[in-house]
Amino acid sequence: MQNKQTNRGNESRATRAARLVGLTLGALALSFASAMQAAEMPLITDAPGLEAPGFAASGASAPAFDAAGMAPPVVASQTTGTPGAAALVEISTILSGQFRLARSESNAIARAVLDAANRFAMSPVLLLGVIATESGFNRRAVSPAGAKGLMQVLPSAHPQLVSGGKDLSDPVINVTIGSSILRGYLDDAGGDMNSALSRYSGGGKGYARRVALHMQQFSERLHTQPDPFVKVSLVEPR
Repeated sequence: MQNKQTNRGNESRATRAARLVGLTLGALALSFASAMQAAEMPLITDAPGLEAPGFAASGASAPAFDAAGMAPPVVASQTTGTPGAAALVEISTILSGQFRLARSESNAIARAVLDAANRFAMSPVLLLGVIATESGFNRRAVSPAGAKGLMQVLPSAHPQLVSGGKDLSDPVINVTIGSSILRGYLDDAGGDMNSALSRYSGGGKGYARRVALHMQQFSERLHTQPDPFVKVSLVEPR
């Protein structure tokens, strides 16, 4: 009797062991099959709702990356919505790079130039050429004669425009007043740029040519057509 019970106990343990081994092998086989299936599935990168970091909030498209994993440089046309805004970025970039101005200062000057050009119906390239010639974009420049700021406005010659303690080192004030003066000279000269610039400089020799040279450089950097005055001045220096 005892031998039968012993045999049944041994048989039961053997059965349980075999069943456990079978379950273990089955689980391993299932895991292996799942892993193989996952390895064969394509990686989905363009599913709706998946966007590149930093672009989800704005709704902009993610930039393409080159072989080195670097994003392309952002240009003005990708960050601005209007031609005026694009011009502001482009001019500011030129001023901060070529004339080593702080970005905030180059932005202020670029905006002042564009606003004055629009207000007085003149080319911003002309105003940039005058400023480059007069002060090299140093808004605190003061000449021996007392002319001040970006466009070297002479208070003694235009007291009615600078009355009230106007700060001529302020880009908006200086460029607005200087542009108003130049506009008046252009009107008096019937649009003759050489005559207007000569009067603006107080008769400085070669002044119009220097302005024209700066205008040419700005036109090239801004990819705009040069003013006819530039071609004439550079061919026939005065």
